[in-house]
Order: sequence, then structure tokens, then C-alpha cells
Amino acid sequence: MFTEANTPAADIPAGDGETNGFATLGLHAALVRAVADSGYTTPTEVQGRAIPPALAGQDLRVSSSTGSGKTASFVLPALTRVLAARGDGKRREKGVVHGPRILVLTPTRELAMQVSKAASTYGTHVQGLRVATIVGGVPYGAQLKALRGPLDVLIATPGRLMDHMASGKAILANVEMLVLDEADRMLDMGFIDDIRHIAESLPQERQTVMYSATFAGHVGRLAAELLRDDAQTIDVASHTDTHENIEQRLHWADNGQHKNALLDQILSERDMEQAVVFTSTQRDADWLADRLADMGHHVASLHGGMPQGRRTRVLQGLRNKQLRVLVATDVAARGIDVPTISHVINYGLPMKAEDYVHRIGRTGRAGRNGLAITLAEAPDAGMIRRIQQFTTQQIPVATIAGLEPQKPAPRLFTQRREGGFGGGAGGDRPRGRPFNKGGFRSGGGDRPAFGGPRNGGGFKSSPRQR
Repeated sequence: MFTEANTPAADIPAGDGETNGFATLGLHAALVRAVADSGYTTPTEVQGRAIPPALAGQDLRVSSSTGSGKTASFVLPALTRVLAARGDGKRREKGVVHGPRILVLTPTRELAMQVSKAASTYGTHVQGLRVATIVGGVPYGAQLKALRGPLDVLIATPGRLMDHMASGKAILANVEMLVLDEADRMLDMGFIDDIRHIAESLPQERQTVMYSATFAGHVGRLAAELLRDDAQTIDVASHTDTHENIEQRLHWADNGQHKNALLDQILSERDMEQAVVFTSTQRDADWLADRLADMGHHVASLHGGMPQGRRTRVLQGLRNKQLRVLVATDVAARGIDVPTISHVINYGLPMKAEDYVHRIGRTGRAGRNGLAITLAEAPDAGMIRRIQQFTTQQIPVATIAGLEPQKPAPRLFTQRREGGFGGGAGGDRPRGRPFNKGGFRSGGGDRPAFGGPRNGGGFKSSPRQR
């Protein structure tokens, strides 16, 4: 996938740049103008702290929460490098493959597309800017075409980039800046060897910037390998953030039937604009989306087993409000930035406590308030405890009139103190549920688009709408 911006940077007026907070960070006027065009005049904390040292060429390890503006905090310095090269007259000969100046690695296709969109948006006034996106699930032809020509910014998932490197099509000898976005997630997905191989193929004198929820354990060890000794650490928004604009609730369910009743009631409430319902498995996502469609909801599932084209249509349906409910797995939902998502519902609990923070960050965006609801059964008590330890916050327990649990709430406890709920076995994930006598829906691409019955827009709908 390839984009090019054609507006001459030299013709950009100063505009509001002198009063725009981004101008004080040392950004080029073309970038300040583009940021202002997007409606932003005041940098977020991570932008204010990360952009100046990034512009100075420092290596960075940055911890920042979802929705904090981290994408712009590395895209803007990256585009500054491109502009600097334009000013130095380092034009590349047409038709000669020199490879990208900036390389951004992301864990998922959705996040790669989000970064690509940001690069094109903020680079709209950079003359001849060329941005390519290399991800799995997309035909190779367009990607090969983008890699053949002059290229400024390459955004890629590690696996597909490795494919192009192996074929000799991806030239990385001129990379000046490497960005690892959501490094912890990439390592969780098993990309550590790919990342090391890619990094070894880059110039040693490059600048490296890593973004991760945590730099403990294997992520910290990778950072020590890839970053210079004088790398700066920026911890803007850790897992202890209060999420003041996101109300959190915990509903205890007696069993699966009770949990479904709670979910149905929550989705029927008038203040529910759009919801992302998280499941633990691809099978659960498909099964639950089918169930909600049969109840009359405009719903689709989203998970890593779906072809890219189908996933793109689902996300577009969410953005244009054709969908009211998205049922998703953790990996597929990373990078979703839709301000109208009013509810996040944890139907299946995450495998890792830090994923809870990423999940609830899908709501409460762009200054709005959000509601994050967790539906838990007794075997989930251990994960609830770990989430509360990780966030250093207790999730308030709530009930719905007429659907109060009949069983006593599990006792949750931590190593620090005994809490009000007390411990349970914890950590067990809900199993995939049968949707017919044949067993389970698969997580792959062997079903109709969005799975199951569809209306004219391709999304699941109730029998009344078919």
C-alpha cells in the first residue's frame, strides 16, 4: 500500500504556527501546519516530552498509555528527518531503489494502517512524501511496486517485511530511524527473532525509538540490545493511570447464561452508542457475533484469522456507524481509534493483565467519557486479582436490577493485603462455544464476510432485517 503527498512545503504560510504549541517543540512549519489542520494546537504529555529529544536524534524508550497521542510523538520527528533531507538536497534518483529513510515496525495490520494514516495526514505538506505499508493478508503486487521506487517511510509488520527481505525486495541499508511501536506486543506474538534480524540489517548509526507498555523482562533486554547506552527513558502514562474519564465496573455472573443476560441488558441501554466486546478466542468472537446478530444487533467480529480486506470493511463499518457492536480479540483490536465507542465490555478476560489496560483504552477517547465493564465468573477471580494488582486499582463491583448474582462473590486477595472479594482459581479462559451440531466456527477465512447472515451492507443483522 502506497501514498504520496504533493503539496509543496515551500508555499506553506506560517498560519497559527507561532501560537501553536507544536511550534515550540522545534517542528518544521510544514508539520505544525498539518497538525493544526487536523485540529490540534496543544501537544499531549508524551508528545511534549518525546518529540524534542527525538528531534535531537536521541534513542528513546517510551511508555505511554493508549490514546495518549504516542503515534504523533514519533511520526512528527520521523517526518522532520524527511524534510531535513529535502532541505539538504539529497534527492534520490528516479527509478533507483534506495529503500526507506524511516522504518516503523508494528505488531498488527490495524496498527500499521493507523500509523500510515498518521504519516500521510501529518505529511500532507511534505512535497513528494512517499509512505508504504507492508503487512500480511495483502497481495504482494502493490507492495512490491511500492518497494521498487524511492521511499521515505516504510511501516511494516515483522513477518511480511521478513518475506520481502528474503526475496531481496526490501532494501534497508539507508534507514536512519527505526521505530518499534508496541514492542511488548510484538514480542508476545513471537517476533523477537524477526526484530533482531531486521535490526541487524540496518545501519548501526541509526536512531532507535521503542514504545512499550513495559520495559521489564524480555522487552527490557531487547531494548538494551537495540538502544544506545545514552538512550532516554520517558514514562508518561504507566499502567497505574487512573483513566479518570473511563468508568470501570465489575459484574459477577453465576454462569454463562447469567453472563449472556448481563451482556444483553448492557447492550440494550440507551446510552450505549457503540461497543467493543472482547472475547478470549477467535471462535468465541465468531460465536458471540452470530448470537448478537440473531438478537437484532448490527454486529461484526474482528480477529486475526480474517483476511485483511474483510477486516478493513469491518473497521470502516465501525467508523461510519453501520456497526453498533464489534466483537473482537485483543490482537485485532489494537490500534482501533473510534471516538464514538462508548462501551468496552470484557466478555472473556484477557490472557495478560496489561491487555486489560489496552482494552479499556478503546473507549473514553478524544475527550469523551467511556464505560469499561467486565463480566466475570468465579474461575476468573485470579485474573481479576492480577488486573487489580497491575493497575493498582480496585474495579468497583456493580449489579443490574433483576439480574443480581445468586452466588456469593468470589473472595479476591493480593499479596499486599486481603481485599473485599478474596481469591479464586483464576486465569481460566472461556472455551469456544458450539453454534450448531457441527461444532465450532473456525477462526479463519472459511466463512462469509463478517460471518453468518448479512444485510446489504455486509454486516450481520437480525432476521427482521434480512
